[in-house]
Amino acid sequence: MKELSFSELWYWLLLMAAVCYFIGCFNFAVLIARFKHKDVHKIGSGNPGTMNISREFGLKVGVVNFLLDACKGGVPAIVSYFIFRNCVFAGTDVAVSDFTRYFCGVFVIIGHIWPVTMKFRGGKGIASTLGLFCFCISCENPWFVAVCIAGLIGIVAFIALTEMGSMGSLLGVTGFSVWQGIIFYLRYQTALAQGWVVACFMALFALNVLTWFAHRKNLVRLFAGEEHRTSVKKLSKGKRGMNEM
Repeated sequence: MKELSFSELWYWLLLMAAVCYFIGCFNFAVLIARFKHKDVHKIGSGNPGTMNISREFGLKVGVVNFLLDACKGGVPAIVSYFIFRNCVFAGTDVAVSDFTRYFCGVFVIIGHIWPVTMKFRGGKGIASTLGLFCFCISCENPWFVAVCIAGLIGIVAFIALTEMGSMGSLLGVTGFSVWQGIIFYLRYQTALAQGWVVACFMALFALNVLTWFAHRKNLVRLFAGEEHRTSVKKLSKGKRGMNEM
């Protein structure tokens, strides 16, 4: 394993932060809506994300948007994994790739939620965050691909049963975070106070803070009993899945 000190890594982190932020700024929901001669900010909830695209254009188009956003979140992270997978931080046994893949993910999500290219009016980051976790967790063990798919199916099942799209999505993000956190805990349980280990957990925590914060208005409406319901059944039939619309 090659050891890397912070002095050898800081400019890589700066470059990754900038590149990943601007990758996050590219919004596929906006592109899809324009292809259909619509302004995503003026249809449905106005949110340029997978859920709004699904409600307006149907489940098939929503799935396409989800997959594109998922790759946007996952591909930069997995690239950093392959670049740094044979490196550890100097003086530690902490894999550089354990930190960089989620570091990249955080900045993709920041770019998605607050894109400078759209006057900081972005999406809420769920699809990209779920994609990030699926890519990153799958590189831990090839068998985890199947478990990630099962997790995504579980999220869809929860939304189908409860019609609570926002809550199902957020619980999915938190669930994947806990799963990766457990892996990190087992891997570094003898060095949990080490700075780079703490940084790995902080990156996971940041992803939760970002996505839950982006859904703060949805949560207020949910607790007030005013949140729009998401009907997977209606979406699958090409109908709008939001009861109030």
